[in-house]
Amino acid sequence: MKTNRLSFTILVILLSLTTQAQFRKYSNEFLNIGAGARGLAMGGAQVASVNDGTAGYWNPAGMVGVRDYPQINLMHAEYFAGIGKYDYASVAFPSSNKKRVIGVTGLRFAVDDIMNTLFLVEPDGSLNYNNIQAFSSADYAFILSYGQRLKETENKKINFGLNAKVIHRSVGKFAKAWGFGLDAGFQMQGKRWRFGLSARDISTTFNAWSFTFTEKEKEVLYLTKNDIPVKSTELTAPRLIVGIGREFKLGQRSSLLAEANFDVTFDGQRNTLISADPVSADPKLGLELNINNVFFLRGGINNFQRALSDGDTLNQKKVWIFQPGGGAGFRIGNVTIDYAFTNLANQSNPLFTHVFSLSLNMAANKNNNQ
Repeated sequence: MKTNRLSFTILVILLSLTTQAQFRKYSNEFLNIGAGARGLAMGGAQVASVNDGTAGYWNPAGMVGVRDYPQINLMHAEYFAGIGKYDYASVAFPSSNKKRVIGVTGLRFAVDDIMNTLFLVEPDGSLNYNNIQAFSSADYAFILSYGQRLKETENKKINFGLNAKVIHRSVGKFAKAWGFGLDAGFQMQGKRWRFGLSARDISTTFNAWSFTFTEKEKEVLYLTKNDIPVKSTELTAPRLIVGIGREFKLGQRSSLLAEANFDVTFDGQRNTLISADPVSADPKLGLELNINNVFFLRGGINNFQRALSDGDTLNQKKVWIFQPGGGAGFRIGNVTIDYAFTNLANQSNPLFTHVFSLSLNMAANKNNNQ
């Protein structure tokens, strides 16, 4: 197994992050990876223009873009040479009057087959490999979305949406957490311009952790000088994502969509382009070339950070780095296949991965221009 080199130390690290009840700067970070190859290829710049089933993740107000038939979206990605697996699925159901949409989304990010070496060493000092067992560290999110069109004229559309999300996190049989949170979204779209707001964790999302250890496990943790965690609550502070976009016509059958987002956090100073305490902001930029509403080319950048220049450990010179992405999409009938080649970190520490996603309308619609 690829994770044989990982030891029980991973468990101790994971549990140590949850031993205090307070705001965590990177709490529930798996919910910030993205959903759908289109959004990942565009650097996560989605809140103003998203109008399909993935809007349940990016901005629930965009759910109203699913107008004629139910839509299914699926995605799978692997990170760290296949050690981390990320899966996404959603289904959206429009109302008969095309003004309301209800969606359900499921997310899972997990590292499987982690080796539990807690009882590898016998009391006499010998190694007993039969005592090694594997466990998984998995994060789950289940999101119920509602989108509604508030106003629609020839030149303007105004949409609103809400998310209710349930979060479940587990580290083998040792630790489990349940949490709940609310998101809200807004979109205003003209003939060419797009504007969007996504307010995440407006209810201050929490995770309530509980831990289960046998007396024998507690004894080993004590003897190895590891803290034994107790029940705790992990809080996620609200964040606001502001987006603006514009579509440029390129002839009769092609167009270029450009979007910029600003991911604003309120949980303390972060290493971002706009860094302050307690407010920081991370810009995201994305482009999409649409050719005849059939073929798409995309690119984007985000995650701007200051880091030491490669090979410059003497002068400690810092430079700006960023996280790039790119991809393409192809639509035929009621099926859309999207691809993204994106980096989980940044260009100085490349962790690129291939991402594929599938979008399926439950019935063909030749006039569908989503």
